[in-house]
Amino acid sequence: MSRVIVRHAEYNYKTLRPVIFEILDALAGKVIQRNSRVVIKPNLLAPAAPDRAIVTHPLIVRAVAEYVIDKGARPRISDSPAVGSFDRVLRESGIREELSGLDVEYKVFKDIVSINVGKPFEKIDIAADAVNADVLINLPKLKTHTHMLLTLGIKNLFGCIVGLRKPEWHLRSGVDKEMFATLLVKIYQAVNPAVTLIDGILAMEGQGPGKRGVPRKLGLVMGSTNAASLDATITRMLGIPEGHVPTNRSARRLGLVPDDIIIDGDLPEIKDFRLPDITRIVFGPRKFHRFIRKHLVQRPACEDDLCKLCGECWKYCPAGAITHSTKMISFDYDKCIRCYCCIEVCPHGALSQYETLTGKITRKLLNL
Repeated sequence: MSRVIVRHAEYNYKTLRPVIFEILDALAGKVIQRNSRVVIKPNLLAPAAPDRAIVTHPLIVRAVAEYVIDKGARPRISDSPAVGSFDRVLRESGIREELSGLDVEYKVFKDIVSINVGKPFEKIDIAADAVNADVLINLPKLKTHTHMLLTLGIKNLFGCIVGLRKPEWHLRSGVDKEMFATLLVKIYQAVNPAVTLIDGILAMEGQGPGKRGVPRKLGLVMGSTNAASLDATITRMLGIPEGHVPTNRSARRLGLVPDDIIIDGDLPEIKDFRLPDITRIVFGPRKFHRFIRKHLVQRPACEDDLCKLCGECWKYCPAGAITHSTKMISFDYDKCIRCYCCIEVCPHGALSQYETLTGKITRKLLNL
């Protein structure tokens, strides 16, 4: 049995603060002790203003930090952004300014510790500060994700993988979404946050989680001590079969989602939430896979008029599938593993998913 708390809220600090305090009191009030080291892990994907719905809103982070301080503990804000420096993300997200005057430490995830998470991965290098914290508070943003469909509580903890080790894990997982989803669940188990509290006041739909996504007001804050239960509840709220989200499937398979989830609050039904269009990466006889991957399946594509040739995509691409000239970037679709990291990290929203007309017709004919 696990409990998921659902509360309606706005980005008005006078009314938001008591909502956050209530949720944390119910879920973590007895866990946070005086002088304990509390790591607060928001979603700090990239430098972005709060109204873009890319990062956890600064008012959510402030309320959580104030709660920790009120308990006599020591809060630290930490993450390992995919794009831009940690300080820049803090500045452009508004977190630095909103938390000014509070006794809060800021520290990018840097040092690592190897944790044996079992098969098939064995040892994984995870941020030492996340593993060694007395209490970890997980603060994801409710967003869509072009690779995992949704990025919720479990996916947010991929930020505990430091720096360029993230694309290395994408490359190791390759086109196997189930393996990558299992990796995310294993990281969640290793880090074991005391509470996960998701910012769904201004969520993101469409081609998230970066600048191609579209902000969508939901007016919700939700929390649980079990991120797998929280993710399953959000999926249900959005009208998506639980098994359509790879991390939900993996969490269910590993026994992390109880059958008796108690919903504390009014869980709305949201029927028109726009998801990214995710298609199969491979299909058909193995001998045709190379042709199919190159010509028939969905792939990243660039809008040249939006591209600034900043280099974020080709520097981050785990497969080394992106090259560039002085005028444009190019993709090697034989190498491309369709992780869509390039779309995620593009600071200009120039990259998106694209499916050829031939691919659409083939998929329809084969009912894929």
